Amino acid sequence: MLRYVGFRLLNAIPTLLAISLVAFFIIQLPPGDFLTTRVQALEAQGESADPALVEALRQRYGIDDPFWIQYGKWLTGILFYGDFGLSFQYQRPVGALIAERLPLTLILGVATMLVTWLIALPAGVYSAIKQRKTPDYVISTIGFIALATPNFMAALVLAFIGFQFFGQSVGGLFSPAYVDAPWSLAKIGDLLAHLWIPVVVLALAGTAGIIRTMRANLLDELNKPYVTTARVKGLPERTVIRRYPVRIALNPFVSTVGWSLPQLFDGEVIVAVVLSLGTTGPLLLAALKSQDMYLAGGIILIVAVLTVIGTLLSDILLAVVDPRVRFGKA
Repeated sequence: MLRYVGFRLLNAIPTLLAISLVAFFIIQLPPGDFLTTRVQALEAQGESADPALVEALRQRYGIDDPFWIQYGKWLTGILFYGDFGLSFQYQRPVGALIAERLPLTLILGVATMLVTWLIALPAGVYSAIKQRKTPDYVISTIGFIALATPNFMAALVLAFIGFQFFGQSVGGLFSPAYVDAPWSLAKIGDLLAHLWIPVVVLALAGTAGIIRTMRANLLDELNKPYVTTARVKGLPERTVIRRYPVRIALNPFVSTVGWSLPQLFDGEVIVAVVLSLGTTGPLLLAALKSQDMYLAGGIILIVAVLTVIGTLLSDILLAVVDPRVRFGKA
């Protein structure tokens, strides 16, 4: 087992280096740079920028340096100093900007994941057991509607319901009185009161997809000989389903559970913009629009690292569940 884990860790190192290179390259693909975009915005507003100041800023931030030099400075700062660079737009360290929004992002992501799995897995099992019966049709219909509903539309509808029927302030994860207040039980309660709208919106599509996958996996297992044998032995139906086919049907989810990590970090961009949430999603969108390459590159790199770590965790969990994986037989 340790040999398998060590091999996977060694494979992750070159993968992360390649991802960092691709991420930095993608950020620089659009024509121009942050200063060019900023000058164009000022000119569109009828203002002008001092050419000498613009040139001085280019020299200060090394914008005209070759790609490899910029990439080398960025990667060296991250690896040896934990420095993701300076945000051009906010004039603050990228690490500090991300750290400010990370707690709310994680709270929203974890809550969404828990709600999704707590609803989707039992619903998928029940839908498979009641195949071609009314409960199956009802669950499938609700799932298809949820899957087809755009997140931004669901966010707008639920925001209207929250404001109209519950008197809840629309936009953000806190009421105006608690935005800048220190953490307390009252502020946590206010956060929970506002959290349900984005959680429900983000859980809609994920829940629908997992229900369909769980239903299909379980239906594949229910008619196999080992299930028939367990029934012939006289075991109760609930015990048969819970102890055997459900456990095997969960294996595909074990292999993909690590994908939830990057979704915790960046899976709410559109919803966060619509609902004015103080998470990393709007920060990434603003950085991409303004070509703030260090901020955008830092966020993309963190998402990529979480993806690699999540995949590694999935591999380890799958090796624990299925010994054939770590022995190279599956």
